Amino acid sequence: MQFIFLIFILLLSACAGTPGKDAPLVLKQARFSDLPGWQHDDLTRALPALQKSCARIKKTSPGKAFGPLVEAGSTVNWQGICIDMMALDGADTNAVRGFMERHFTPYQVRAGSNPQGLFTGYYEASLKGSKTRHGPYQYPLHSRPDDLVMVQLGNFREELKGQRIAGRVIGGNLKPYEDRPAIVSGAWPHNDKVLVWVDNPVDAFFVQIQGSGVVELADGATMRIGYAGQNGHVYYAIGRELIARGALTKDNVSMQSIRDWLEANPVAAVEVMNTNKSYVFFRELDGEGPMGGEGVALTAGRSLAVDRSLISYGIPVWVDIEEPMEGAGDLRRLMVAQDTGGAIRGPVRGDVFWGFGARAEALAGPMKSEGRYWLLLPKTNK
Repeated sequence: MQFIFLIFILLLSACAGTPGKDAPLVLKQARFSDLPGWQHDDLTRALPALQKSCARIKKTSPGKAFGPLVEAGSTVNWQGICIDMMALDGADTNAVRGFMERHFTPYQVRAGSNPQGLFTGYYEASLKGSKTRHGPYQYPLHSRPDDLVMVQLGNFREELKGQRIAGRVIGGNLKPYEDRPAIVSGAWPHNDKVLVWVDNPVDAFFVQIQGSGVVELADGATMRIGYAGQNGHVYYAIGRELIARGALTKDNVSMQSIRDWLEANPVAAVEVMNTNKSYVFFRELDGEGPMGGEGVALTAGRSLAVDRSLISYGIPVWVDIEEPMEGAGDLRRLMVAQDTGGAIRGPVRGDVFWGFGARAEALAGPMKSEGRYWLLLPKTNK
């Protein structure tokens, strides 16, 4: 998948706004001694994420530029580093740190002159469901329909890299696909393509925001689901809608407050959720997951969603982010750009994947943190 499960991951990011979203990305070369906490992170925890990206990079054509940043060089530079990276299994944190310092140069990312930006969080949702419709299981999550055409515009024009459209071919022309209100009301041709039925319409909505989840089935089995496609309509954050209606404020909007309002107002909730015209389709995942936009399994606390039009998948990122919730401490660690999302826009903008479970949800839900980051780019491209 090129535009992942995160595709529209975040509710909160659009509510909080993105400082410097329209400013140009500016890189300023730095030293590892400039990275807050560089000597204290256990880099072995980031190694699995780094190696997953390397496995993907090694399969890429070596002559290609490594994305839109000139400083990132060509893929062949990364492939050489990745060969050595894959041999680091069993290395201690000092060995990994030394490896990174030998092979990479840090560059601080700025939006114009501003190094500060917005960082939010997401997690793998938990739902209750059934493969058949019965009892409380009345809310469908749909499989990707066969006639959905998703177009990566960057495949046609380099300046459109990271942008996409979707629709259905009618009479030889690509036409817009049905929006959320049409799909959830059954007013579309593929109402029978249901992957799983869940017991809560708010959960069904939120798993589309998160892009993946684990469904506890009525027969006791579990089913991991992940992003399979999207209807092409622009994502709209319903947190913004609830603020506009006076139901919430900028100060108290969070994933939990949005969920609480939707649960308490089930009739109005349908209308509010439908203000987001985007609809995500799912597929069942086998093995490790969830999958990010890079096409690799995400690593809890080490995978970062970024603006794909500005920053390429697979780039190591050092983050310095204020604590996501009280008592959690500041986030200073090595992460990897492995995902993206409809609300992730701008040079200094990130979305931290926290994993699965109650703690992951607690960390992701309220996260609207200021922070900054540095890209680690190969020294061979200096």
